[in-house]
Amino acid sequence: MKNDFDFDALRRFPDVEAPNLFAYDPSDKLILAEAAEALAATTPGQVAVVGDDYGALTLGAAYAHGLTGIRVHQDALSGELALGFNAREENMGDVYENFPLDEELLTGATVVLLQLPRSLEELADVASAIARHADPSVVVFSAGRIKHMTLAMNEVFAKYFERVDVTRAQQKSRGLIARGPRDQADAVVPRTQYHADLDLHVVATGSVFAGTKVDIGTRALLAVLDQIDPSAQTAIDLGAGTGILAATLAKMRPGLAVIATDQSAAAVASATATMKANGLENRVTVVRDDGLSSQPDESADVIVVNPPFHIGGAVHAGAAINLLGDVYRVLKPGGQLWAVYNTHLAYRAEMGRMVGPTTPISRNDKFTVTLAEKPLTET
Repeated sequence: MKNDFDFDALRRFPDVEAPNLFAYDPSDKLILAEAAEALAATTPGQVAVVGDDYGALTLGAAYAHGLTGIRVHQDALSGELALGFNAREENMGDVYENFPLDEELLTGATVVLLQLPRSLEELADVASAIARHADPSVVVFSAGRIKHMTLAMNEVFAKYFERVDVTRAQQKSRGLIARGPRDQADAVVPRTQYHADLDLHVVATGSVFAGTKVDIGTRALLAVLDQIDPSAQTAIDLGAGTGILAATLAKMRPGLAVIATDQSAAAVASATATMKANGLENRVTVVRDDGLSSQPDESADVIVVNPPFHIGGAVHAGAAINLLGDVYRVLKPGGQLWAVYNTHLAYRAEMGRMVGPTTPISRNDKFTVTLAEKPLTET
C-alpha cells in the first residue's frame, strides 16, 4: 500500500478554479483510510465509486492499492471531465470506467466508496441501487463534512442496510459505514407533482435542484417568458434541472425548437421524464452537456437560464459565470439571453461584458431578471 498520493496536484478543471476551492476535502481521505483494508482485499471489478467530485477517491484508491477495473458514477459531467483530466495527468486513465447509476455499475461490487450527497433523496437513490445490485457482502464506506450531515442520513442507510456504523470525526468530517443490504430493498420511484397554475407535471429524481417544486427564481423567469423574441425559432434552457422552463416554452410556442441542457445526470433523467409526462418528448430535446459546449456556434435565438449560485456548500459567483461562458458563441447575432439571479450578486455587468447590452426586466429584494442581447455585428 502506498500512502503518498499527491491530492494537492488534483485540478477541478473544467469546473471553476479559485484559491479557496479545492479538488478534494478531508472526507475523501477519511473514506480511503476507513476502506483501506477492504480495498486491499479486492480484485479488479469489485470496487465502485459514487459521487467522486474530481477524482480524489478513484485515483487515491487506485494509487494506494494498485487497483484497476474501478467502476465510477458521477452525477455531474464536470466531475467526469475532471476525473479524466486528473487521471491523464497521473498516467492512470486505464484504471477506471464511468457508468450510470445502475446494475452495470454495481453488480459484483464488494466495496463502494461514496462521497455523501447533501440531498436525502439522492442518498436514497444511491443506497437503494447498491442494496439491489451489489454483492451481498458489499460494504459502503461513505463520509461527508459534518456541517452538511444529519441523523436522517443514518435513517436512509438503515432502510436499505442491516447495519450502519458511525466513525469518529476527523478534520470536521465523519464517516458512515453500511453493511448487509436488505433483500426487500426497492428502487426509489421518481417523484411527480402537478402544478395547476402551469398545467404542468414536474418529475424529479435524485438530487435535482428544487425537486418537484417550482423555485422562486424559475417563477420570476416564467413571468416574463411571453416577452421573448416572437420571431425566435430555437431556444435553449441552460441548466434545465427538471425542465420547467423548457416545457413551458414548448407549450407556449408550438413552433419553437427547444433544447433542455444540464450537466447533471439526475437532472437530465428528470427533465426527460417531465417532457414525457407532459407529452412533450417529441418537442423538447434533452441533453447532458458541460454548459453549452456541444452546441454549434450561432445556433440559438434565445437562451434562458436560472444559474446556480453555489459550488458545493459555498456561494460563489464563478458558478454562474462558468455556466455562461459559451452563451455569446452559441447565440445568433441579435439573440437574447434571459437570466434570473440573486439581486445582491449584481450579475448585470457580467452579462453585459459576456453577451451584450443588458436591460433589467424585473427586480425585487431577492431576484433580478435581465435581458442581454448579442449585438448584430461584432464590435
